[in-house]
Amino acid sequence: MPPEPSRRNILIVYHAFAWPLRATIEEHLYAFSRHSPHRVFHLNLAVRRMPHYLNQVRFDLIIFHTIFLSRWNRAAFRRLMDLAEPLRDRAPVLAALPQDEFLGSDLLVEFIARLRISRVFPVSPAPTWPSIYAGVDFSAVRFERVLTGYLEPATVARLRQASRLLNRSIDIGYRAYAAPAWLGSFGVIKAELADVFGAAAPRHGLSSDISTRAGDTFHGEAWHQFLLRCKYTIGVEGGAGILDRDGSIKQRTEDFLARVPRASFAEIARECFPGLDGSLALAALSPRHLEACATGTCQVLVRGEYNGILEENRHYIPLERDFSNLEDVLAVIKSDQLRRGIVERSYRDIVENPSFRYTHFVNQVLDACLAGSSPPADNPAWDALCVRAADDDRRSWRRVRLVAAARTASYRSRRRAVALLRILRGGTQWG
Repeated sequence: MPPEPSRRNILIVYHAFAWPLRATIEEHLYAFSRHSPHRVFHLNLAVRRMPHYLNQVRFDLIIFHTIFLSRWNRAAFRRLMDLAEPLRDRAPVLAALPQDEFLGSDLLVEFIARLRISRVFPVSPAPTWPSIYAGVDFSAVRFERVLTGYLEPATVARLRQASRLLNRSIDIGYRAYAAPAWLGSFGVIKAELADVFGAAAPRHGLSSDISTRAGDTFHGEAWHQFLLRCKYTIGVEGGAGILDRDGSIKQRTEDFLARVPRASFAEIARECFPGLDGSLALAALSPRHLEACATGTCQVLVRGEYNGILEENRHYIPLERDFSNLEDVLAVIKSDQLRRGIVERSYRDIVENPSFRYTHFVNQVLDACLAGSSPPADNPAWDALCVRAADDDRRSWRRVRLVAAARTASYRSRRRAVALLRILRGGTQWG
């Protein structure tokens, strides 16, 4: 019987100060601890620094998670880079899992250089890398594309059981955020889908639950329950059609809308990013597409690539980008004759395919980062430190929930709320 391989030590660095955490983010964040045989430590730099006891651990790999690499606030991300910089010498391999690469890519390039990142797992297609990551030494940094999210086996099993029990009372269901204009027409179509289907469904006698309002967002298991109640859901690929390397396009657009709040998209494009709409071909499959397959919800999607995974007329009903076949699509939904076949093929081809499970994602990242390296001599003390780190991580989430509650609760006086936040934050730097 061959000996068991030595366990590696992996540190996942993230930044989260919001609650509740979306189910897709939680599954992505903790995939390595659930689906690898190694010791996995988590560190939330939003509420603490590197605890002293982790200095005793020899890390083989440090992964900067997607929610660490958020660059929507440029000043905040620069401060976060400063906090993370001491970690660059703590492991032989440092990896990054960026998303939303259409915004602030100059900060990503700076981060890769400052932290000496040697492995990057983008969700953008390879042809876009030279422009998005201009300045990166591609001979020294290895890039390998991954999906924005995967399916968690335990969630798939639960949804499979639930799909047999629930009544699908909604013909067409949809939730999306009203994407800002600076993403280009690629993002604007998300809101257009809601408007067009919301207006057309009643004419065909179809029930709908469609919204882009932030207050109607479903979190966690509620999103899955919503999909389980829907016969069909509509959608489009994630991504953007404009590369905003330094955030200047975003700023110009926001400044213009502050002056002209009712401006049309055409006016915004002409004033803020003339000739740039569609210049970036960043399109990617979204976790919600996989979740629809897992819940047995038939998808009506704007024609696209979908990472070469979803095929039109096999896994989804295609919708033209200009909505020119809208009436035909609604007639197909009304007849409901194609749904069963599409749902069954989607489940068989996608959900039952191991390539779209988190186990595959974890193995892909670890193989790329650790292949060919020699594991350190095992130290039994590291097991106890890993348990201690997991306890600390759970406590950090309790503090995140407390701060989130303090931010949203109604208080008699603002002074009391500010005082409570100061107390909570003051107690977060421990270890």
